[in-house]
Amino acid sequence: MVSKFRRICVFCGSSQGKKNRYQAVAIELGKELASRNIDLVYEGGSIGLMALISKIVHDGGRHVIGVIPKTLMPRELTGETVGEVKAVADMYQRKIEMAWHSNVFITLPGGYGTLEELLELITWAQLGIHNKPVGL
Repeated sequence: MVSKFRRICVFCGSSQGKKNRYQAVAIELGKELASRNIDLVYEGGSIGLMALISKIVHDGGRHVIGVIPKTLMPRELTGETVGEVKAVADMYQRKIEMAWHSNVFITLPGGYGTLEELLELITWAQLGIHNKPVGL
């Protein structure tokens, strides 16, 4: 099946989460993206749910772009990265890059940073900065 969306941005946690279901949902979404020939844009980390979904999509033959602020690289790039990793100056630049490269936004479980990313993208939609779908 081919989707009208070419590249989906996924916001999610830098940890695996406290419930196994969080990992299962990340795996399920990653497989669905790959099966629909959809590329992934994500926060760029090699840990947590970020690492899990990026690996699944990449292993499924799709292009993966990770966008990570330089200040988070020592903390969130602790393992093997997949796909393309773009280092940016700060968190705001990360959201701009992720939004630029995406057709739609999906948020999976995460912490305060994930929530902040979701809320800013909803605010941008409300202000007319973008008109892309945002899902939770």
